[in-house]
Amino acid sequence: MTYEFEAKTEKEAIELAAAELGLESDQFDVEILETQKNSLFKKGYVRIRVQTEDEVEEKSVGSDNNYVSAKRIFANPLPQDEFEKKLIEFISEMIGKMGYEVKVEVMFREDHKIGIKLNSSSSSILIGRKGKNLDALQLLANVYAGRLGREDVRIILDSENYRIRREESLVRLAYTTADKVRASRNSILLEPMNPFERRLIHTTLNDIGDVETKSEGEGLYKQVRVIYKGLR
Repeated sequence: MTYEFEAKTEKEAIELAAAELGLESDQFDVEILETQKNSLFKKGYVRIRVQTEDEVEEKSVGSDNNYVSAKRIFANPLPQDEFEKKLIEFISEMIGKMGYEVKVEVMFREDHKIGIKLNSSSSSILIGRKGKNLDALQLLANVYAGRLGREDVRIILDSENYRIRREESLVRLAYTTADKVRASRNSILLEPMNPFERRLIHTTLNDIGDVETKSEGEGLYKQVRVIYKGLR
């Protein structure tokens, strides 16, 4: 399902969407449709589009990669209950059947979220191009968690700190692309990205007055177009 919300800021619009839909803000994909900054004659606002379809895929691949949290608890890497034990066994067996050796450990624990670290000499293969293999493994881990009756827990898989490195790379990409768009007075269409990655691009460039962003395409991996709009 698709919904649209409008508020004074992006944060307020997302909070409004979460309240109206009864979801957490990381359970849906947000696309910024329009941004109007405060001026002498007009009040500023942000209009967003929220997508809740394909909820299992969205939450397990995209938005759950938001790994920066004050509540995150780095603790014992060994499983602490039957659920964690079964989850680690499933991930280990799944990767083992792919033909790769891996050591699976708990990376962090927080409310309704568990980070799992994959230690392997084949990390580059498990991560895959642009993290797509890692995303696929993460999706399967979340589906399995659901089958264990733990739909309330989201599983984040990482290897070689890929998630952090990817976020830093995307922030640099956003600013570099904004500079190119500004110089060419044109638009640039970025590579397909998952919901979390697209939101990171939108958020990074939201406060830059002479460019705007929008998502294009269908399915989970859409593309972000960065557009020159000039100063208003």
